[in-house]
Amino acid sequence: MNAPKAGELVAGAELFSVSDAPLTITDFVRYQGASGDMNPVHHDTEFAQRAGFPTPFAVGMRQAGVLATFMTDRFGASAVRRFKVQWKEQAWPGDVLTYAATVAGVRQEGDERFVDLEATVTRQTGGVHLQGWATFVLP
Repeated sequence: MNAPKAGELVAGAELFSVSDAPLTITDFVRYQGASGDMNPVHHDTEFAQRAGFPTPFAVGMRQAGVLATFMTDRFGASAVRRFKVQWKEQAWPGDVLTYAATVAGVRQEGDERFVDLEATVTRQTGGVHLQGWATFVLP
C-alpha cells in the first residue's frame, strides 16, 4: 500500500479494504511459533474439542498484527501513537477475513497533526472478528 493522498484524510474516507486468504491451522501455528504462545486450543483439534470448541480457533493477536501492518504500511511504524483492538467473535479455519479502515478524523495538537482511524476485521459471515482504533502522527 502507498502513503495516503491528501484527499483520503477526511472523516469517513475508506483507507483500505483487503480480503485475505482463508485462515488455516498452519497460519495459527506459524504465529504461535513466532510469538511463543503455544496454547493447544489453537492447533490441537482434540484439545479444542475437550475445551468445548468445535475446532481450533484463530489466535486473535495474529489478526491484530495483520491489521496493524496494513495501517503502518500507509503511515509508517514510527508514526504510530496508539493502536488498540477489541475482539468480538472467534475466527475459525476456513474463514476469509476482510481488513478495513476508515478515517475517524484529522486533528491538530500544537505543532503536530494526527489522523485517527477506526477499523474492522470482518468474517465472510458478516460477523465482526475484531474492531480496532489507531492514531498516527502525520508528517
